[in-house]
Amino acid sequence: MTTTGETNKSNGRAWIMLLLASAFEIGYALSVAGSKAFTVLDWSISAAVFFLLTLYALSAALRTIDVGIGYAVWAGIGSVGAAVFGSVLLDQPLTLSQAFWLAVIIAGVVWLKLADSAKLQADKNRMPA
Repeated sequence: MTTTGETNKSNGRAWIMLLLASAFEIGYALSVAGSKAFTVLDWSISAAVFFLLTLYALSAALRTIDVGIGYAVWAGIGSVGAAVFGSVLLDQPLTLSQAFWLAVIIAGVVWLKLADSAKLQADKNRMPA
């Protein structure tokens, strides 16, 4: 039987893996852009490595986190990170309108995490059906 402490520790590890998967996804997106349609060898190899790392970390996180929540958080962080770092590192334009909608994605990711919190889950379980 698992205790609440063990469950929280496992859940915390899963969220760390999900954040790692998101960071690897950002690396993958930037590497694909730098590979120029996989014609630049160094960037292409980097893209393949980041792709495998993101898949591994995401699959590890999804053992504990529901797939709908995990995938949304992973994709949201990856999208925002790729847009921001693409703007900084690859001189890709980032308009005020795009920044606003990226902020909306960030807010959605935060709300998804909050909705998955233990306190909200406990409150939900106490409500009559």
